[in-house]
Amino acid sequence: MTAPVLNRPMVLEDRVQLPDGAGGFSEGWQALGTVWVGVRPGAGRGGDVAGLAVGQVTHRLTCRAAPVGAPSRPRAGQRLREGARVFRILAVAEADGHQRYLVCTAREEVAA
Repeated sequence: MTAPVLNRPMVLEDRVQLPDGAGGFSEGWQALGTVWVGVRPGAGRGGDVAGLAVGQVTHRLTCRAAPVGAPSRPRAGQRLREGARVFRILAVAEADGHQRYLVCTAREEVAA
């Protein structure tokens, strides 16, 4: 495997519960750190979410591997943010047998 080009810094975020001030909780996102990523766009499709037309594109995001359980290792349910663009991580797999890189399958949803 040739080394991927990791030329885009993205912020790895994890879901957190925040007090809403009325005894309940709301959902938010907490930044865990910056990850350098290589991006390969995949298939796209259109759809409808809550009455709004959206386009969905699945991407392959490659980053350096980190040990299982490390906060810097992406996992499904987290997301990567690049400015206003948000990539929800659907799955994470080893990219090669040497455990040097991870491939995150992620979906970006944008309003059409």
